[in-house]
Amino acid sequence: MKRKTVAETSLFPASKDTIFSLLKELKTLQYVAAPLATFSPLTDFGNIIWQENSDFVFRFRLFGVLPFGVHTIHVVEFDEVSYEIYTNEKNTHVQVWNHRIILESVEAGKTQYTDEVEIYAGWKTPLVYHWAKYFYKHRQKRWIKLLQHSIK
Repeated sequence: MKRKTVAETSLFPASKDTIFSLLKELKTLQYVAAPLATFSPLTDFGNIIWQENSDFVFRFRLFGVLPFGVHTIHVVEFDEVSYEIYTNEKNTHVQVWNHRIILESVEAGKTQYTDEVEIYAGWKTPLVYHWAKYFYKHRQKRWIKLLQHSIK
């Protein structure tokens, strides 16, 4: 089974600076992933701020209740100039989950946001791929909701 790529793009009602600022915080990931996935730190990271060359380890649960192993996130790139983030991730069931976030200004106060994820999970790859497609659509809807509430 070969690797598969999920790509999802949405127009967000906020500037790149606003979105990138929110991307730095673990609580943003926890909000946009819920309730389809939960990430609970396995060690005390304090107030997690994503940074290049950092590793974070989480207990990962599907739908907040089904244990899906330990999920590791290695932050490869967290570029505040290009507004790109790239992580190498994996968990007990998914060997490769390489995630790129790309932000592009399209007009005043609006940003095109893209999640691009390369997935490999052996024979489970097709199942994980379909779940990831659904997850990233959900996640981007939650992002828009978060931004609409934080802008008001």
